[in-house]
Amino acid sequence: MHPSAAKFLLLIVAAASSFLSVASHGLPPRQLKRNASCLPHERDALLAFKENITSDPEGILSSWRRGRKDCCRWMGVTCSNQTGHVLELDLSQRNLAGQISPSLLSLEHLEHLDLGGTYLSGHDGRFPEFLCSFKNLGYLDLSELSFASRLPAQLGNLSTLEYLDLHNAYSLPSEVPPQLGNLSNLRHLDLAYNYLYTTDISWLVRLHQLEYLDMAGINLSTIDNWLHVVNMIPSLKSLSLSNCSLPRANQSLTHINLTKLETLELSTNYFGHPIASSWFWNITSIQFLELSSTYLYGPFPDALGRMTSLSFLGFQENGNSATMAVDLKNLCELETLLLDGSLSSGNITEFIEKLPQCSSRKLGYLSLNDNNMTGIMPQVMGHLTSLTALSLSNNSISGSISPGLQNFTSLEELSLSSNHLSGQIPLLPRGLEILDVSMNFLSGHFHFGAPYIGVLILSSNKITGPIPEKFCELQYLRDLDLSNNSFAGELPVCFSMPYLHSLLLSNNEFSGKFPSLIKRLSNLTLLDLSWNKFYGTLPIWIGDLAELRFLDLSHNMLHGSIPANITHLRRLQLLNLSFNNISGSIPQSLSKLMAMTKTHMPGPITNLPDYWNTDWINYGFLDILSAVTKHQHHKYGVRSIFYIVDIDLSVNHLTGGIPDEMASLDGLRYLNLSRNCLRGNIPENIGAMELVESVDFSWNSLSGEIPASLSDLTFLSVLDLSYNNLSGRIPSGRQLETVYDNNPTMYDGNNNLCGPPLQRNCSSGNSDPKHGNEKASGENSESLFFYIGLVSGFAVGLWGCCVLYSSRSHEELFLSSSIFIVV
Repeated sequence: MHPSAAKFLLLIVAAASSFLSVASHGLPPRQLKRNASCLPHERDALLAFKENITSDPEGILSSWRRGRKDCCRWMGVTCSNQTGHVLELDLSQRNLAGQISPSLLSLEHLEHLDLGGTYLSGHDGRFPEFLCSFKNLGYLDLSELSFASRLPAQLGNLSTLEYLDLHNAYSLPSEVPPQLGNLSNLRHLDLAYNYLYTTDISWLVRLHQLEYLDMAGINLSTIDNWLHVVNMIPSLKSLSLSNCSLPRANQSLTHINLTKLETLELSTNYFGHPIASSWFWNITSIQFLELSSTYLYGPFPDALGRMTSLSFLGFQENGNSATMAVDLKNLCELETLLLDGSLSSGNITEFIEKLPQCSSRKLGYLSLNDNNMTGIMPQVMGHLTSLTALSLSNNSISGSISPGLQNFTSLEELSLSSNHLSGQIPLLPRGLEILDVSMNFLSGHFHFGAPYIGVLILSSNKITGPIPEKFCELQYLRDLDLSNNSFAGELPVCFSMPYLHSLLLSNNEFSGKFPSLIKRLSNLTLLDLSWNKFYGTLPIWIGDLAELRFLDLSHNMLHGSIPANITHLRRLQLLNLSFNNISGSIPQSLSKLMAMTKTHMPGPITNLPDYWNTDWINYGFLDILSAVTKHQHHKYGVRSIFYIVDIDLSVNHLTGGIPDEMASLDGLRYLNLSRNCLRGNIPENIGAMELVESVDFSWNSLSGEIPASLSDLTFLSVLDLSYNNLSGRIPSGRQLETVYDNNPTMYDGNNNLCGPPLQRNCSSGNSDPKHGNEKASGENSESLFFYIGLVSGFAVGLWGCCVLYSSRSHEELFLSSSIFIVV
């Protein structure tokens, strides 16, 4: 062999030997060969599990089929690279529904099982006790599965378990089995927010490696030694006992073992003792401390100023009985400080000066709402420039808003509502996304200086001038509330504001024709232009705003008829066109207003659109809609807004009759058609409006009998039929009697009505709807002349009402009618 060829061959052999050596000693098995395929009997077990799944809307198990034999490649399945055994099954947070099949028992090597956040359960909704037989299981998450059975003691057999999460998994009461103390390897235990109870937690001391314990919502009121038990688990890093009915937190400990504790949550327990007497203040390792709704009172201890690891302090809703005189300047790790509704008083300037003054500047969220704080708004807050959210609402802070806020480049949320602030709103930080300065004394013109703002609430101030053209540049705006100010002029014409959901401009001096801007707001949900000076007719395109739920155009100068396609607004819950000059008839196709029917009416707050759940609740956008219901003015907030189902067309010039289709709106709660020129009969089927609470048809020209079905309205609490031409016997019914007792004038001005509760007996003549206006032949001519004159005078007076300016008050209208009657 040629020497060079021999050398080349030796090199190849050496390289191969080196590769094999490294591969056999240094590289992981999966790099040696392709992943091992799953075993047939384990594949069959998974397919049997799939057969018990009744719903898989996301198609998570679509890859689980016999045609794909290697189950190790199926969604949610992880196998051993060496043996092919299924080690992990993770189907969490999927919309799977059905039963957890016992076929899983064939996965004998399963180490990790996560079915949390699904709709799965065992047979008959019970806990699948066979899961307690997995000898190798180290991780088990069955949270939010809603079992309807006891928590099995056999869970204590899972000797290798390190992670157990059963939070929000029990819908029926069940006792926590003490056998859980056998899980000696457990590091994470979450039993929070179940219908669980226990009278003994001494088993916890046997969990020597436990780091995370959450028993929030479990009643521990009878366990006096809870703190001493917890103190015997020195490995604990996180402890949550929120809402556990703990009686107190002022126990004494001779020695604190919880030196590793980083998270402590004790909120929603009524302690009711001084803050400083609590046991935890000297644990300097705590980073997260949640004490909201514990009703601790008095001064915070000086020890708080030494908790230099603290990054979060939650002390909200504690009855305004605490004081903060502690110097927090050295809490350099503090990122969030929440003290809403907890301080009895304080000076805002002095408080701001006590906050961390570190070069790191980590404080990002500061909330001091509802704290009776006084003093002048600080003009210099240089040590707080790291803030992303500042909330000082509902205090008594005065002075002007600092122009220095413009330098807070990280600030995204600013809430200063319900204070005594004055002066002009300065230029805002460019990154600001939420601003609420409502209910102050701010004045001057407002300039839109934050291009990314999404929620802008300026209501109830003294701001003047027109809306500047720069308004159209706010392309991210979702909610705008300028109500109760002195804005004037016409609205700018913007080509597109794609995210605007709510536009509240009520009680200003806006003028001009119905704003064409609104036509382009395709996502508009809430529109309130009431109490302004808009004129012109309602445009036909109003029916194209498909997302509209609340429409209030009352107290303007609109005229013309109601467009028939306004009934295309199938999501509409409130329609208020009162106090305008609108004429014509009420649209007939009212049954298209589907959100006003019981079948399709909106649900509770849990069904709120996402942007309402966040912006309106978290950032104070609460009193967003006003309505006159049951003859009273009410403010509705986001938590009650879905209970407004209202039609108010009062004080206009509407003619014609009340459409029979009005009665198909069986979800309607408030109906006001008063002070118009409506004629004809009250719909016979009005009793189908089962949920209606208030009906006002007063001051019209309605005739005929009162329908007997009116007595079927069991929720009715306000009824006003006064000053019409109604005749015949008044229907009887306990509900109508109760309503009459509260409003004995509800039948006034209908002189041909008879029977209880009126003191006017029904004769055969005036109980007949065909002859309701005729008098018995036995009456003398003088009485007949008087009543005919009275009825005629009222009719002429009512005609006069309809041609007078439509915003005239009830007293003015009554006076004009009286004048005609006297003449």
